[in-house]
Amino acid sequence: MTAMNEEIVIVHADAALMQQAFALRHEVFVVEQCVPVALEIDEYDAIAVHLLARREGVAVATLRLLPDAERIKIGRVAVSLNLRCQGIGRRLMQRALDYAAASGFGEAILDAQVSSMPFYRRLGFVEGGDIFDDAGIPHMRMSLRLR
Repeated sequence: MTAMNEEIVIVHADAALMQQAFALRHEVFVVEQCVPVALEIDEYDAIAVHLLARREGVAVATLRLLPDAERIKIGRVAVSLNLRCQGIGRRLMQRALDYAAASGFGEAILDAQVSSMPFYRRLGFVEGGDIFDDAGIPHMRMSLRLR
């Protein structure tokens, strides 16, 4: 915990805390970024490991991890609008990368929104491939060696 009473917890898909993660993702992706609601929650949520950052018991950031052979795919990274650029996203990502490395994965990949690529670069991710459209938002695949 930090001085702000922040915690980052692992949430399994069937846990009650999942509803907090889904609500935050809905706010960020559907309301703020206009992603169609039908695309936001998908079949991978049931098999993913989810991380949820909370402050004073309120969900403020979330992401999900999906195994892909020797790699782990990070996705659905969402941080509350009023808390961006305050370090919570970095701490959440670091927890995810620590979890992935401890679980034996050699590489982390993600499909970054182009506007968020500088954030991921600061964490050590590198670009790979061309820009592509996902739900009307330009993205690029990025990766990071874990070992």
